[in-house]
Amino acid sequence: MRRGIAASALVASLALAATACGGDSDSGDKADGPVTITWWDTSNATNEAPTYQALVKEFEAANKDVKVKYVNVPFDQAQNKFDTAAGSKGAPDVLRSEVGWTPAFAKKGYFVPLEGTEALKDQAKFQPSLIEQAKYEGKTYGVPFTTDTLALVYNKQLFAKAGIKEAPKTWDDLKKAAATVKDKTGVDGYWGSTQAYYAQSFLYGEGTDTVDVTAKKITVNSPAAKKAYGTWLGLFDGKGLHKADTTADAYAHIQDAFVNGKVAAIVQGPWEITNFYKGSAFKDKANLGIATVPAGSTGKAGAPTGGHNLSVYAGSDKAHQDAALKFVNFMTSAKAQETIALKNNTLPTREDAYTAQVKADPGIAGYQGVLAAAQPRPALPEYSSLWGPLDTELPKIAGGKESLDKGLSNAEVAIAKLVPDFSK
Repeated sequence: MRRGIAASALVASLALAATACGGDSDSGDKADGPVTITWWDTSNATNEAPTYQALVKEFEAANKDVKVKYVNVPFDQAQNKFDTAAGSKGAPDVLRSEVGWTPAFAKKGYFVPLEGTEALKDQAKFQPSLIEQAKYEGKTYGVPFTTDTLALVYNKQLFAKAGIKEAPKTWDDLKKAAATVKDKTGVDGYWGSTQAYYAQSFLYGEGTDTVDVTAKKITVNSPAAKKAYGTWLGLFDGKGLHKADTTADAYAHIQDAFVNGKVAAIVQGPWEITNFYKGSAFKDKANLGIATVPAGSTGKAGAPTGGHNLSVYAGSDKAHQDAALKFVNFMTSAKAQETIALKNNTLPTREDAYTAQVKADPGIAGYQGVLAAAQPRPALPEYSSLWGPLDTELPKIAGGKESLDKGLSNAEVAIAKLVPDFSK
C-alpha cells in the first residue's frame, strides 16, 4: 500500500544521490580493500529498519570483502529519488523496490536481469507468483524480499458475542454479519476504505480489473467494474456499516477503531500486524481473526499482492554488481527471511522461511493462509499509477459528491492518459 509519491522529493534526491549512491562509493574503494555498496532501504525507519541494519552487520562479518552503506529512504520519496539518481548514473547498488516499481524501472534499463546470477540461485524456493511479479518482458529484475496482501481481519470476541461462528465468505454475508454485530454488541460490524488499493478486491470478485493488459483495454468503467464498485459503495450504508470517511486521516481512524474494539471487521494488510497487537482489543493475539477477503458474484475471492523486491542497479560496475548480487542472496535467504519475519512481523516470500517459530505468530500464520487468494499485478510499468485517478474519484463517490457513473467515467479519462495505447 501507500502508493503516493511526493513531488517535492525530486529536489531532495539530488543531495541524497550525491552522498549515498553506488557511484559515490566507487571512489572510496581501495584496490586491495573491500568493495563498498550502497543499499537504499525503504522500510519503516522505526519499526523495521533496525532489523535490516543488524542483518547488514551480519553480512559484513561473513563477507569481509564487501561493505554495505545502509541508507533508509522514506517510502513515499524513494521512487522519485531513485528515478532521478538512476537517470544521472548515480543510484544505489541495491534498492528495496516496491513490486509496482520493478517493471517500471526495468523498462528504463535501471535494473540488472537476474537470471543465472547468485541473487536468484534459490529461485525454486520462492513462491512462483512472486517471481512472476518481479518480471518484465520475460526477465526477472528483483528477488522477492517481503510480500503482503489484503485480508478480512476481524475481532473474534465481537463475532462470538454476535453468534457469528465463521468469517463471512461473500460481501453479502459481510453485510448481514455487520448488522448482527450491531444488534448484539452495539458496535459497527464493518468499516470500509475509500482508497483504490482496498477496492481492488471488489474488482477481482467480479473477474475484472482496472485494465485488461492482454487486450490493451481500459476496463475500469465496464459493466463488471461498475458492479464491483457498486458493491463497494453499498458497504458504506446500512445497519452496522460505518459511513465513508473521506478525510485525510481516514486510514488512521479506521485502524484505531479496529484495534480498540470499536468496529468488528476491516480489510487490512499484514504491515499492520505489530500495530494490531498494540491495541486494547488484541492484547490477546489469539483474538485476531484473519480470513480471505469476501468473494463477489463470481464466487471467487481475490486480493492484490503487494510487497518489495531487492533489485540491483544496472549502472554500477561489475565489482559492485557482483557484491550487490551476493548481498541480495544473503538478505533473501531463508535464515534472513525468518529473522525479518520474527522481528518485523512481515511475511516471508519463500516457503522454507515459514518455520514453526514464524508460524507461532497468529498474525503471520493467518496471512500465510490467505496468500492463495493474492493476485499478482500484471507486468505493466504504469499499472500502480492507475490507482491514482481512482484515489481522486472514489472518495467523492463514497462521500456522495458525485455519482458512481460520473466518478468511473472521470477515472477512465484519466487512466487513458496514463496508458494512451489502450482502448476504452
